[in-house]
Amino acid sequence: MVSEYHLSTPLTDDVLKKLKIGDIVYISGIMVTARDEAHETALELLEKGEKLPIDLKGLVLYHCGPVAIKKDNKWQIVAAGPTTSMRMESVEHEFIEKTGIKMVVGKGGMGKKTAEAMKKFNAVYAVFTGGAGALAAEKIKEVKDVYWLDKLGVPEAMWVFRVEEFGPLIITIDTEGNNYYEIRLNEVAQNGERVKEALKQYKWT
Repeated sequence: MVSEYHLSTPLTDDVLKKLKIGDIVYISGIMVTARDEAHETALELLEKGEKLPIDLKGLVLYHCGPVAIKKDNKWQIVAAGPTTSMRMESVEHEFIEKTGIKMVVGKGGMGKKTAEAMKKFNAVYAVFTGGAGALAAEKIKEVKDVYWLDKLGVPEAMWVFRVEEFGPLIITIDTEGNNYYEIRLNEVAQNGERVKEALKQYKWT
């Protein structure tokens, strides 16, 4: 049975453990963006024993390269659609472990290494609808800060947003490591095998 949750950051383990794949979530509070280069930059700093410019414990990480403009010396987000999350699969497990991020948001699902990290460190992955960048921007009420802009550029920089009711997000990896996409792909493969077995009784000319 699907449940709906309205959560605020920082997210806690007791709340996250309630979330199951398929549940719908809306987030209010602080959300931080990071794509490939921001992940690499953050992990390099941590490897050197340096601190990140923001404490990410309990926060939401969004795989997103926003479209942003500066007006009256303030940043405004025009669009903030999700980036394909598998681009970050090779480093996400380490990022979760070292930063304390509790929710990752993106599109397209993530793999086994990320699911294992989420089970180990009590985190979840959720998808936001691709192509809905304008809707996402409406939920971003304020740009709190932006880091590494000069080094990485607008899409790859780490943006810090204050969001209200950001969603709907659908949980696709929960704290037990259950992975919705993996489950469905296995079902498709099994159905395919059954179809092939059933077709063997027919002779094709």
